[in-house]
Amino acid sequence: MTAAAPAPLDSDPATRAPLRVLICDEMNPGDLQYEGFQIDYQGNMDRAETLRRLPEYDALITRSRTKVDRELIDAASPRLKVIGRGGVGVDNIDLEYASLRGLLVLNAPESNNVSAAELAVMHLMASARGLTRSDRKTRAGDWDRKYLGMELKDKTLGIVGLGRIGSIVADRAQGLRMNVVAFDPYVPENKFERLGVERAETLEDLLARVDAVTVHTPLTEETTGMIGARELALLRPGAIVVNAARGGIVDEAALVDALSSGHLFAAGVDVFVDEPPTPDHIFLGAPNLGITAHLGANTFEAQERVGAEIVSRVLAALHGDVSKGAVNAPALDAKTLEALGGYLQLGEKLGRVLAQLLPGAQDVEVTFRGEFPADPAPVVTAALVGYLSGSTEDTPNMINARALARERGLNLAVRQEQDSPDYQTEVIVTVRSGDGSQKQRTRTIGGTVFGRSPRLTRLRDYRVELEPEGHILIASNEDKPGAVAKLSNLLGTWGVNIAGMALGRAEKGGQALFTLSLDDGLSAEQLQAIRDLDVIDSAYLVRV
Repeated sequence: MTAAAPAPLDSDPATRAPLRVLICDEMNPGDLQYEGFQIDYQGNMDRAETLRRLPEYDALITRSRTKVDRELIDAASPRLKVIGRGGVGVDNIDLEYASLRGLLVLNAPESNNVSAAELAVMHLMASARGLTRSDRKTRAGDWDRKYLGMELKDKTLGIVGLGRIGSIVADRAQGLRMNVVAFDPYVPENKFERLGVERAETLEDLLARVDAVTVHTPLTEETTGMIGARELALLRPGAIVVNAARGGIVDEAALVDALSSGHLFAAGVDVFVDEPPTPDHIFLGAPNLGITAHLGANTFEAQERVGAEIVSRVLAALHGDVSKGAVNAPALDAKTLEALGGYLQLGEKLGRVLAQLLPGAQDVEVTFRGEFPADPAPVVTAALVGYLSGSTEDTPNMINARALARERGLNLAVRQEQDSPDYQTEVIVTVRSGDGSQKQRTRTIGGTVFGRSPRLTRLRDYRVELEPEGHILIASNEDKPGAVAKLSNLLGTWGVNIAGMALGRAEKGGQALFTLSLDDGLSAEQLQAIRDLDVIDSAYLVRV
């Protein structure tokens, strides 16, 4: 199961033996004098020495060099409680096995935010003035003073992803007197207003109106290849593209084609799909393309922050405070897990569906109906995990979800009702976006648990009964014969199989809603074709 948070220490600090922390990789950890702790720093400790000494410590702090695998974790047992990873990634840690052995894993991703944002701005400015092109030609003896760059003042910058790093980029761009517009469906309106950034409703809308675009989203199934040939073609001729986030968000081949054709003025990249790149990588010969070697976090200041921050978080975790930096989630006790296991799955699935139906909500309300077998409070956290998944720079889990929700600006309300009119228990989650200055939008979904299996029981005001798995098409129509048949025939022409169906209506002859579980997903064009059917009022596709 997943890792439990270390229990807080209640004994008298004056008589308690100091907790021991080993730092075995090179970093700048700052001041290591903390009351109640003994922190030993030996950068680049070899593996044999680490294996020998680790059983004497309560926590281990690494960077990317040390491989924290099963051998190392087993050697550390039973004293080790916390593993800290300076920086963002945890690829060098066997996260699943660490969780299984009850070890809490922490990282410190925020420490690099300013450095990463400034690197993106550097690529933007270097692209605008042809820095890498001029550097290369000058070193080759070609004194080319005819090249004309472009000013950034009064140009429009598009930012894809207005998280922590994207927000800093927006601030720096405004300092350059650029107009800033951003696309991030997961960020509420009040953040755009606070930052003075215009909101684009769609990625296509953003691309069509900007002179430069920079991406700052996590790499997910949704964002992989999100800017490809079609999207690059939407940019104005002579635009600039910057990717200092994750390799693969901007399609590499499409970017090179857009540069080679002259459609793009220039581009800057700090990240590749495969790193390091091979000697024949297409980026290396592309015109007007500036390249850096994934240097977003590589500044003296960021390295100082990351060292001090991960030490601070590890020490806090050893005292029971796991509110910052947790990568894996704590296990609930066996009794609670047995009682709420199905409801935790349900909560996360309800959150995931709502994130697709109404991203960027400002309010989340969770209502519990009926008598639950245990305090259902963890189900609220599970719903937040589902709603935030894939939309933040951090991976939400049962430790950090509430903190991430607060950071996002989500208002959370929880209600308890004694009676559940249709089921023994029911969980209903409602999300709302908008305020007094704009039209409010609301989405509601509910579910229950049969045995240990989650079931959807409510979509908006309609009763349904559906297993929340795979691809689900949600469609509404006027309650008249023929709607399901027309839609089924259309899906059949595409070879899309219907695995299950659920129907619901508010009243006879009124508005009706039906859901179809599909074996495969649908393209944007196919979904639009469904919406264009004369018997369909609305249609959405979600993946659970």
